[in-house]
Amino acid sequence: MTDDLTKRRPQDARKVNVNEPYEVRWWCSEFGVTETQLRTAVTAVGVEAGNVAKRLGKRWPK
Repeated sequence: MTDDLTKRRPQDARKVNVNEPYEVRWWCSEFGVTETQLRTAVTAVGVEAGNVAKRLGKRWPK
């Protein structure tokens, strides 16, 4: 299934998709981090939002 680019939120908020620019912007805003910090966390722990949040020292879900 392709992403609906008219949406500004992730299709699946359980996974951090760093391949879609609008999702990267959304996740960076949600976690209050830079794109580099987000990508580094995803590289380290994978795409599960809870694991990424933990790596960044953030709470998820809010």
